[in-house]
Amino acid sequence: MLNESDIQAFCEARHGDPFSIMGLHATADDGFWLRCFVPGAASVDVVDRARKRRGTLSQRHPAGFFEGLIDTKKAFHYRLRVTWQDGSVLTLEDPYRFPPVLGEQDVWWLGEGTHLRPYEILGARHREMDGMAGTSFAVWAPNASRVAVLGDFNDWDNRRHPMRLRRECGVWEIFLPDVPEGACYKYEVRASNGHTLPLKADPYALQCELRPSTASVVSHLPPAVAPSPERQRANALDQPVSIYEVHLASWRKKNDGQDWLNWDELAEQLLPYAQWMGFTHLELMPISEHPFDGSWGYQSIGLYSPTARFGDTAGFTRFVERAHAAGIGVLLDWVPAHFPTDAHGLANFDGTHLYEYADPREGFHQDWNTLIYNFGRTEVRNFLIANALYWLERYNVDGLRVDAVASMLYRDYSRKEGEWIPNAQGGRENLEAIDFLKRMNEIVGAERPQAITLAEESTSYPAVSRPTFAGGLGFHYKWNMGWMHDTLQYMARDPIHRKHHHNEMSFGLVYAFSENFVLPLSHDEVVHGKGSLLGKMPGDRWQKFANLRAYYGFMWAHPGKKLLFMGGEFAQEREWNHDQSLDWHLTDDALHAGVQHLVRDLNHVYRDCPALHQRDVEGGGFEWIAHSDAEHSIYSFVRYGHGETPPVVVICNFTPTVHHAWRLGVPREGHYIERLNTDSGFYGGSNVGTPSARTQGLAWQDKPDSIQIDLPPLATVIFEWQT
Repeated sequence: MLNESDIQAFCEARHGDPFSIMGLHATADDGFWLRCFVPGAASVDVVDRARKRRGTLSQRHPAGFFEGLIDTKKAFHYRLRVTWQDGSVLTLEDPYRFPPVLGEQDVWWLGEGTHLRPYEILGARHREMDGMAGTSFAVWAPNASRVAVLGDFNDWDNRRHPMRLRRECGVWEIFLPDVPEGACYKYEVRASNGHTLPLKADPYALQCELRPSTASVVSHLPPAVAPSPERQRANALDQPVSIYEVHLASWRKKNDGQDWLNWDELAEQLLPYAQWMGFTHLELMPISEHPFDGSWGYQSIGLYSPTARFGDTAGFTRFVERAHAAGIGVLLDWVPAHFPTDAHGLANFDGTHLYEYADPREGFHQDWNTLIYNFGRTEVRNFLIANALYWLERYNVDGLRVDAVASMLYRDYSRKEGEWIPNAQGGRENLEAIDFLKRMNEIVGAERPQAITLAEESTSYPAVSRPTFAGGLGFHYKWNMGWMHDTLQYMARDPIHRKHHHNEMSFGLVYAFSENFVLPLSHDEVVHGKGSLLGKMPGDRWQKFANLRAYYGFMWAHPGKKLLFMGGEFAQEREWNHDQSLDWHLTDDALHAGVQHLVRDLNHVYRDCPALHQRDVEGGGFEWIAHSDAEHSIYSFVRYGHGETPPVVVICNFTPTVHHAWRLGVPREGHYIERLNTDSGFYGGSNVGTPSARTQGLAWQDKPDSIQIDLPPLATVIFEWQT
């Protein structure tokens, strides 16, 4: 018989090795003891598959601990026939009769950190075991003295289902028969010192409750989606990439602005709009589960769970499928740099700094009051890299925009002297994070070559978008934060002063091909008191719109892929507020509608003119015509595509002065057609322009020929060469 101390420890939720005492255990004289815990039972009989009674258990503890000697020579498939206090009878499966959840190969891979897809075996997975349907639970907590799974299936009773520790890899596991999909659960973790931690959500949960509730939800693992040559081609460096950045909770609301659209409603409204506007990709601000709306998703706790704000996980699968059917790629904002300190999350997960660096000089983000992943820990790297593959393979998203890369690269990021720890070589670089980013990009490249990764990186760290074998970090693209800063600073100036800051618009071309750049006008430029893009523009109302149109024209013609945050496409006037829908009523105004139609036409011209995108990341795809005409604040350049692709000539006038019969050098003899003019009356401009011009056999501005045009005020004009 079991000693009283073990029984007492189990009934008080203190026993750390439940499988060593519970279930069926052989005795020294070829019999078997069977022990179970059934609170509320009056009696418990043991029956076999044929429902034949094989023994009766005695109550050893009033909490519901039963034990008995079973007359059998070998283990068998038993069940528990329970008579409750009210006289009712129910036959139950005993979780402690089932074998281990993890196979030996899984344990080995997890232990050495080489399992590329640990989400397939960790977390809550609905499955069959020994012919029974149920859910297996597995959680990494190597320093815990006890872990139990609690849920609505066991009345959140911490005594009912303590788990087995697989010491080789530090994972606690149990299979619970009859637990269905949709069940809510958490883990109770007891630290090595005996202290019980706040209930923890599952790091590998595939679904979570809607905030403010914080439980994990048993959900099915989405099937892997086969690679797509079409999506690989659409994401290539020589293809047009025009990204519409969206915060789904505030793009548009329903019920008088009180409720979010669900995934199907977003598919019905957002996707046709993005398609009509000509965007090639959507970039969704973080959709992984997060407790605080005001973090915009950047403080995620359920890294494997699409947020419940927009419905269930199947809804997100349908959304991506419908986006691809509409020819639109889906990029996710991904946040491996940090995580929040909420008690139910990863912080102090097993009573130790398991996921985060222990020293706050390494492990605490002062800017965001968040914790920093320990990139040097194998299991943490595996958790994050597997998460990247999860979104790319299971939901078939096209790529990941990796947030806050600069904060990962440097140990002294936003820290004063003495507030950070140098690396092993005495430097400021976070060598572990750098190695993590390289490995993540290598694995994504090998396992999902159709996908792309984009780095939000604001420093001059070299070779961010170069292959790792060439010494780079391995990203496909890097956000060009310098271009954004310089050009917005220029555009905010009164045109009369712009000639003194002429290089702010041209300086980006000095380094434009050192990386594969995305030109970002993101949400960060329209929050925290920065106002809207339109609000940054100088002048009266007409000039504000003209400046913004000219700026967009410059951006779409400039080398680099494009990104525009929602609302910018129709010149939203107020600063973005994550709690409110965009001001869609503004599109009833002619000037706002004009900007919207301009962005639509820019997207289509960008896609239709190969010279504007084929060599976006090659120096040979760009050539200045004139970049030093500061007196007139005029810039002109040529964009080239592959081979015999017709070149495109672009001229930008950033003053309100009209220049008639302006001579412009061009690279080829022939006919130049005006493909887009941001001053068109259709967009709300003054309608100055030159629909077409033929070369005049006069060399100009170091070009073999030239044309004469009427150059509109505060405008960008795009010409395409024809024979």
